[in-house]
Amino acid sequence: MDLLSLPMSERLNLDGKKKAEYVRTLHEKVRANIEKKIQQYTRQANKGKKKVTFEPGDWVWLHLRKERFPDKRRSKLLPRADGPFQVLERINDNAYKLDLPGEYNVSATFNVSDLSLFDVGHDQDLRTNPSQ
Repeated sequence: MDLLSLPMSERLNLDGKKKAEYVRTLHEKVRANIEKKIQQYTRQANKGKKKVTFEPGDWVWLHLRKERFPDKRRSKLLPRADGPFQVLERINDNAYKLDLPGEYNVSATFNVSDLSLFDVGHDQDLRTNPSQ
């Protein structure tokens, strides 16, 4: 705002109150335009994303990242995920605390991008052959 000069019609007006009111309304218009653009950018950036939230008691799979679990991801043939683990606490929409066994030796708090819902499937028949 400070880098732009006022229009000539406003520069010639010597009344300070009118000039202050003009600048105030200009600031309001600029703020409204910025907020409108931010909403457009946010809508466009989040267009393909789905919001995933878990509740305490849900069962989730944990993605084992190489940086956080170097012992569990030594080889390409080792599993990339482990679980299921129960969600103990929802810290916020992006962070959850899991019920991890002591063998992991890491913090039990994980980002939602490392978690995926484990479908318990109580009502599903897990037999592959119907005659079993």
